[in-house]
Amino acid sequence: MDEIVRQALARWPDVPHCTGWLLLDARGQWRLRDEADQAAGTAGTPVRHEALIGFINRNYGCDEHGQWYFQNGPQRVYVELEYTPLIVRLTCDATGTLTLTDQTGQALVPSAVYVDDAGSVLFASTAEGRAPVRIALLHDHDLDLFTDHASLAENGVDGTFVWRAGVSLPLKPVLRAQVPTRFGFVASPARDEVRALADGKAVSAG
Repeated sequence: MDEIVRQALARWPDVPHCTGWLLLDARGQWRLRDEADQAAGTAGTPVRHEALIGFINRNYGCDEHGQWYFQNGPQRVYVELEYTPLIVRLTCDATGTLTLTDQTGQALVPSAVYVDDAGSVLFASTAEGRAPVRIALLHDHDLDLFTDHASLAENGVDGTFVWRAGVSLPLKPVLRAQVPTRFGFVASPARDEVRALADGKAVSAG
């Protein structure tokens, strides 16, 4: 987190959060969503400004409830997730060494690989063996490179992924609908907030 953000939080600790205005799509793009986008359920407009993208990336985190957010100065902006909270690119250098890097520029070392019911590839990682597990979707432009380093059965799910020499990870099936619950993140903080408000009103009315 940027020092200027820490200072803003210390100075204005009680600024209300907001939801629905920022989305992370399945290709790792940040998207701004105005009221029309939110009402229509559309993804919004991609953020193109490099300085803003960098600011979001440096101040992106997760709270104790599994809600991912961008700390915009003193205000917490909860992020809508098209799929997972991290999107990774897979690259291979001249020596054949593979690297995974998420949309914030952080390296991810996989501890498990999953293939969902739509054929998307996900990597799970535990930082130095510690919880919580981080889950990341592989950018679809890198599926060919992934396939070059994987052996797949005819069903397209079972198989192994060769991460390093002598390090092969089995491919595990997972249902996309179960990914948020299984890996402990909230896909839509805005939707959950609306439900919580509705439940509160129902209790009050009762």
